Amino acid sequence: MPQEAGTAARGAEATSVLSYLRRATEFLAARGRAQPRLDAEVLLAAVLSTNRVGVYLRFEEALRPGEVDRYRELVRRRAGGEPVAYLVGKREFWSQELAVTPAVLIPRPETELLVELSLVALKGRAGGRRILDLGTGSGAIAIALSRELPEAHVVAVDLSREAAAVARANTIAAEVGERVSVIVADWGSAIRADAGFDVVLSNPPYIASDALATLPPEVRREPRLALDGGGDGLAAYRRFIPEAATLLAPGGTMVLEVGMGQAPAVAAMLAEGRLVEVAVHDDLAGIPRVVVGVAPAGRASCET
Repeated sequence: MPQEAGTAARGAEATSVLSYLRRATEFLAARGRAQPRLDAEVLLAAVLSTNRVGVYLRFEEALRPGEVDRYRELVRRRAGGEPVAYLVGKREFWSQELAVTPAVLIPRPETELLVELSLVALKGRAGGRRILDLGTGSGAIAIALSRELPEAHVVAVDLSREAAAVARANTIAAEVGERVSVIVADWGSAIRADAGFDVVLSNPPYIASDALATLPPEVRREPRLALDGGGDGLAAYRRFIPEAATLLAPGGTMVLEVGMGQAPAVAAMLAEGRLVEVAVHDDLAGIPRVVVGVAPAGRASCET
């Protein structure tokens, strides 16, 4: 190969998608990011308006100057601890792409267990099925259940107006806006006590206040309101379990995500709230992740 041709080939290689991907991966790894290659691929896919497969198909293409500038900026911010989901503005949950902003908690795969167990609880329930999602955030759980159960109506509650706005936008994008009502309230305080929900579920803040400073940098970028569970991480459960228990229809089920080591305490709270058939379910990592309890079928759940 003539010298000029060889130089041109090396120049093209240096500006290729693959070359920038490799350099970004090395940069993120050097700064301690746990999944540098995955992060680099997701960020590059966002720059190229494609997915990770599309990135692989374009390995030999050259990045345009504007794409290079945007990619470098995203990689720099990721190296500084900003979550990938916030950088690209989206996250998938239950096979649905959701918009996410720094106003909402980023949906986690383990939270899909809440959806699975809620579906189990609703199986065989007659009628229109009413579901209450407390602390909805991005609306991930509410949207997943609405898509699985077209006949259901979901009330999604969040204290944050900013989070509620994100959830509303996501319900519209997922084409379930007519079946999911998003309201701003402090847990279930705005819901009538005789609401008769078939399922009340929540992924509340459950990190102990003192432990927040020990979380990974990217997690600390998420809204404190969605993370801080008070001194022992259980403040939210104490606040809403007695209230939410009155909102269940007879035979209805409460489904709650919990943090590591919290399942026994939350199970005890459900039992104190006169719920029965209290059970703990592990996530795929074997961690007790969800606690469920059932309102007795023979009496109104709000009986004292």
